[in-house]
Amino acid sequence: MDSTRQNKVCRLIQQDMGDIFLKEMKPVLGNSLITVTKVRISPDLSVARIYVSLMMIGGGTKEGLLALIRENTGDLRRRLGLREGKQLRIIPHLEFYIDDSLDYIENIERLLKE
Repeated sequence: MDSTRQNKVCRLIQQDMGDIFLKEMKPVLGNSLITVTKVRISPDLSVARIYVSLMMIGGGTKEGLLALIRENTGDLRRRLGLREGKQLRIIPHLEFYIDDSLDYIENIERLLKE
C-alpha cells in the first residue's frame, strides 16, 4: 500500500515527465507520441518505474523507441532534477517500461465482438 507521500511524488513525476517528453525531448525522440500512463515509486523514493504508452508516427518500432528512451535516461533524470530539485531531496533512478494495457483492452474487445 502506497503512502500519501509516494502518491504525491508519483503524480509529480508523471506530470513533469509527460511535459519533458512533450516539450523538451522532441529533437531526440523524433515525431512520436509518448504518454506517461503510470508511475510507481519505491517506499524509500529512490527508484521510479515509469510506464509509457508509445504511438509511432512514421517508421520505427515501440521497442526501438523504448531503447532510445532508456539510452537517454541520464538526460531525462537531469531534466527532471531541474524541475523538481526544490521539492525532492533525491531525484529517483528512472526505469522505463511499455504500458500495454490499451493493447490488452483492445484485444479483449475484439474477442468479445467475435
